[in-house]
Amino acid sequence: MRDTVAMGERVDVRAALADVAGFNDFFLVDTNPAEAVDPTWRPLAELWTDPAPMGARIAHVGRVLGGDAGPVDDRIAASITMQGMAARVLSAPLAVAILHDVVPALTAADVHWRVSATGPWPLWVDDPGVFAGPGPDVATLGARLAGFLVDEHLAPLVDAVCAHVRVSPRTLWGNAASSVAAGKRLVATGRPHAAQRAADIAAAVLDHPALAAAGERLAPVRPDTGWTFRRRSCCLYYKAPGGGTCGDCVLTAR
Repeated sequence: MRDTVAMGERVDVRAALADVAGFNDFFLVDTNPAEAVDPTWRPLAELWTDPAPMGARIAHVGRVLGGDAGPVDDRIAASITMQGMAARVLSAPLAVAILHDVVPALTAADVHWRVSATGPWPLWVDDPGVFAGPGPDVATLGARLAGFLVDEHLAPLVDAVCAHVRVSPRTLWGNAASSVAAGKRLVATGRPHAAQRAADIAAAVLDHPALAAAGERLAPVRPDTGWTFRRRSCCLYYKAPGGGTCGDCVLTAR
């Protein structure tokens, strides 16, 4: 199988997104033009600025995490909400950069979301293009991907969550970094031939100033290739009923 889906010199971003969608629901970005008639789709840019849906999502996550015990503390709910949303917006671009050598232009204005009661919120984009690439080298492509993700999605997401709940931005950026490492592991496991490239591009993303202090890259532990990520903060999931610590948690290291 070829690593790059191309039409002449132009990468077919629709085909690239379809290729990575099978990793799991966090990598799925629908590109079906027929979805344009659905009025429930809203641009991601509105999610970063409209307090109502973000507040509703945090409250929903708090109820789900608390179960019969009642909603968990707002900081726990906000952190886990951020973790899921960060994974949602970065997983597909990361996988496409690794496997297809471009950063897809999944901007906050072009990508749309709609509410789902279960699982990650669906995402849809009508006519995806290329933001950067093909990359002259892995490090450059990774740096361009990092800048795009931070400026377009992650920084606005952190600000939107913090506007609702007084949760540490350090925790939220740790969640984003953890999602990068998790995405790298999933791509490498699913496409072993691209494992080293996944490690190199994800490392370049984690070197972005907004993410660099969130954790460290240690000697790889299976199934990781290249490195294993250890964050310097905790997502607070261990404080939820039945919760625990994640494999990359700073508390696990202690």
